[in-house]
Order: sequence, then C-alpha cells, then structure tokens
Amino acid sequence: MLQKWQKGDISNFEYLMYLNTLAGRTYNDYMQYPVFPWVLADYSSQMLNLTNPKTFRDFSKPMGAQTKERKLKFIQRFKEVEKTEGDMTVQCHYCTHYSSAIIVASYLVRMPPFTQAFCSLQGGSFDVADRMFHSVKSAWESASRENMSDVRELTPEFFCLPEFLTNCNAVELGCMQDGTALGDVQLPPWADGDSRKFISLHRQALESDFVSANLHHWIDLIFGYKQQGSAAVEAVNTFHPYFYGDKMDLSSISDSLIRNTILGFVSNFGQVPKQGLT
Repeated sequence: MLQKWQKGDISNFEYLMYLNTLAGRTYNDYMQYPVFPWVLADYSSQMLNLTNPKTFRDFSKPMGAQTKERKLKFIQRFKEVEKTEGDMTVQCHYCTHYSSAIIVASYLVRMPPFTQAFCSLQGGSFDVADRMFHSVKSAWESASRENMSDVRELTPEFFCLPEFLTNCNAVELGCMQDGTALGDVQLPPWADGDSRKFISLHRQALESDFVSANLHHWIDLIFGYKQQGSAAVEAVNTFHPYFYGDKMDLSSISDSLIRNTILGFVSNFGQVPKQGLT
C-alpha cells in the first residue's frame, strides 16, 4: 500500500483510511474513530489557492504546535511537570486528545445516530450552543491557536460527506449568545455557503500536490515514530500515558476503582492509534 501510494496508484484519502484500519481505528467505535488531518489554514479567502503553501497547515507539527506561541506554552507545560511533580510518568504536552468520542459526535451531531450519541455523552442534553461545532473557521482557530484544551483533528466525513454540515433534520441545537439559532455549519467564504462545494474543494486540497508532498510528516506524528518516545518529545507530540493503549495493561491493575478511572479517562479523551509505522 505504501508503494501504491508513493506511485500515485491510490489517493491520499485511501491511504489514510488504510493506515487508520491498520491502527485499529473503525467507524464502529467512536473512541477509535478514523482520524484525518486538518489540511487547510485558510478559512477567510473568497477563493482557495491550492498552489500557495500558506493555504495549508504545517503537516510537520501537531495541532498544539501550529503557532510558535502555543508551541512554547505546551513545551513550558511539559517542563513544569518535570519540575513540580518529579514523576516522569505524567510528563506530557497534552492532557487532551486529537480524536475522541465527544469530538467525533460533536462534528457529526446533525446526523443520527451521532445526535443521540452526543446527547448521551453530554449527560442527556446538548452543550451550550456557542461551544458546539458551528463554524469550520472557528473550529480551526480553536484547535490551532486559541484553546489550550483543544488539539482536535478531523474525521473522514470532512472530505466526503456534505450532509453532516447541514441541519437537514431540523435538530433543535439551541441559540448562541447573539440570539442566532444554531443550524447549518458556517462555511468559509470560498465554499459560497454550499456544503457540496466545501467537500469538493476540501477533497481537492487533500489530494493536492502540496499535501501529497507533506502528508508523510503528519503520518509520522499520528501513526509513526513521532508518536511516542524522544522523537515525540522533540516534535511536541506527547500525550498523557493513559492515551497510549500499549502502555496500559489493565489486567494487571487489581484495584477496580483505579481501573474504572482509567477506562473513564480513555472513554472521554480517546486513544493514540496503534503504531503501524516505524
């Protein structure tokens, strides 16, 4: 598959789906849902220029390091744990994750069964409207720059399913603080308010020459050698130990309270994919 991808016999989308499957990710488990990268950094232009490198995110860096300022903050957090705790097992850059059940359900909340799943994960009701997924641009800004608790990536639907962006089922998602009822997802200007055009252009971006030339950097972070260890530390890409399934042997933990706490933690925040590449 790697050779097929390198030769261009399969698309970037197909190769990412293959890697997700290899790593144990599946549509059947919200906690292990396929993870796809943020591809673009331009959600303001009237026209999308896929020949300009500035149009795209930095694939060599995780979402927590997309800006210099935020990268330094996460490095500082990593160092502070070393100083104050003295316990290297909890030393990490992120105590949240880029893919989890709640992230998946929040993106896809306008479609069943994700509508019901989101409410269930939220304790039976929707979240405050302003905190729900309502704008692609706002989601990017939160995950790449503004929110230290948000390093989420995307799901495959962003590249193939326009329906998840429209509230075609008229789900009552509440009103935002400015009084606007939460309905369809707000799209970038270059999509002209058309969810199909957004998906089409977003897929073109994923298959563009720039992404094809740089996607391997992101693959190293998510599925490869920069996932953990010294390479992950250098890449500002380490997560709480609970997120690494191969590090946690739950059968060896006799205390049921501790075991259930870990399971609850993973259920809420997700897991790093199984390392499929070295």
